[in-house]
Amino acid sequence: MPDFRRVTDEFTTAPQIALADVAEAARLGYRTLVNNRPDGEDPGQPASAEVEAAAKAAGLAYHHVPVRGGPTPEQVAQTQEILASAETPVLAFCRSGTRSIVTWSLCQAASGAHDRDELVGLGRAAGYDLSGVLGG
Repeated sequence: MPDFRRVTDEFTTAPQIALADVAEAARLGYRTLVNNRPDGEDPGQPASAEVEAAAKAAGLAYHHVPVRGGPTPEQVAQTQEILASAETPVLAFCRSGTRSIVTWSLCQAASGAHDRDELVGLGRAAGYDLSGVLGG
């Protein structure tokens, strides 16, 4: 069973998913997949092209926004654009899910969709500590 961590009704994050998890994500109703993991980070991870092919085969939209360390302002802006037009719910993943939820949280904070305390609480409920990321 994949480790999908619901953050909101529209956004879920996960540690690295397997190719078989893509079809499971579609079966569970996810509509968009965001891969925040750079290719080649770990020898056992599927390449972005493989995940994209699995996503397309499962009827999911696919986006690759590879984040190394913390997301750059450009990556946050790119993710904001994706989320603004994405069919929901969205499933985003990286090695542990942390880069995905951090990037999403920065988008949410920048847009004013959620305040810092809400984001920290949503992160905590999903198993992530965002208190040091969002300032305050």
